[in-house]
Amino acid sequence: MTTIDPAPPDARFFGYGSLVNGATHGYPDLAPARLSGWRRHWRRVPGRRVCVLSVRRVPGGGIDGATARVPGGDWASLDLREAAYERIDCADALRPAPGGPVALYAVPGAPRGAGPDDPPVLLSYLDTVAAGFAALHGADGPAGFFEETDGWAMPVADDRAAPIYPRHLAVGAVIEALVDEELRRRGVRVVPAGPGWP
Repeated sequence: MTTIDPAPPDARFFGYGSLVNGATHGYPDLAPARLSGWRRHWRRVPGRRVCVLSVRRVPGGGIDGATARVPGGDWASLDLREAAYERIDCADALRPAPGGPVALYAVPGAPRGAGPDDPPVLLSYLDTVAAGFAALHGADGPAGFFEETDGWAMPVADDRAAPIYPRHLAVGAVIEALVDEELRRRGVRVVPAGPGWP
């Protein structure tokens, strides 16, 4: 695993969660891509009030996502958005081949799966991610996201009525129903969003 620090000016990034939704950022040339040999998973990070999405190497694994450019090599704002993560080069595992370095953000350290007593994932975050996968990977994109993500043991906080995720989007009834069904199929516990959230 090679850390990209600092990232070269010509580097792109590979997003596998909310970064797949181009409406949550302004990075250009957003394009679908697939990363081989990796899996998404939920994990707890000390100091965070929600479980976060990360990736780990898994032989035979693979996840859909997106690549985009970082104009002028200005990584500061993206690094701030992905503050719990480190940048590593994943270009050799990407298809289509990017022709240059690609930064993948992953939580450092040994993977620790999320559990039922861990902080929740926000439903408004899942809605936003699912909408991004539908837009970039087609009608089957959201289901693929759920299927290629491990660790659905943590609860999901229902904040749809008053979204807490700062980049949430109004996704519509179709995406909301799809997310609800995927959570039901996995037996994910959906709980009310608690008081005191920022």
